[in-house]
Amino acid sequence: MMQVRDWISGLVGIIIGLLGLLPMIGYGAFLKDLSPNILRWVVVVAGAYLLINSFIEITNSNIIGWWSFGIAVIAAILGLLPTLPWFKFELFSNTVYNVVLIVEGVFLMIATFAMEL
Repeated sequence: MMQVRDWISGLVGIIIGLLGLLPMIGYGAFLKDLSPNILRWVVVVAGAYLLINSFIEITNSNIIGWWSFGIAVIAAILGLLPTLPWFKFELFSNTVYNVVLIVEGVFLMIATFAMEL
């Protein structure tokens, strides 16, 4: 039976996915003007939430959980890499963060159903 946490994961996935998708298709002019620092931390927080969901998926013996875990780790690395002291230049643009947000959103929406398999 679907629990509230499953539906919250789906809702967060839709919001995160739209946050990445809308600027790429030309909607949400205010989202285009977000600084990469804000997008970077949104990627990190969404990755942490996906990591928690992936642990639930893995404990339910679901292979999708390992894919979610990998995406969450990659997102955390991409988000935290520019905060390192020896990393002095902006490697990632808003477009890279938008693509990562779309992927995270898709995997959070998949987790809505995968946490119950």
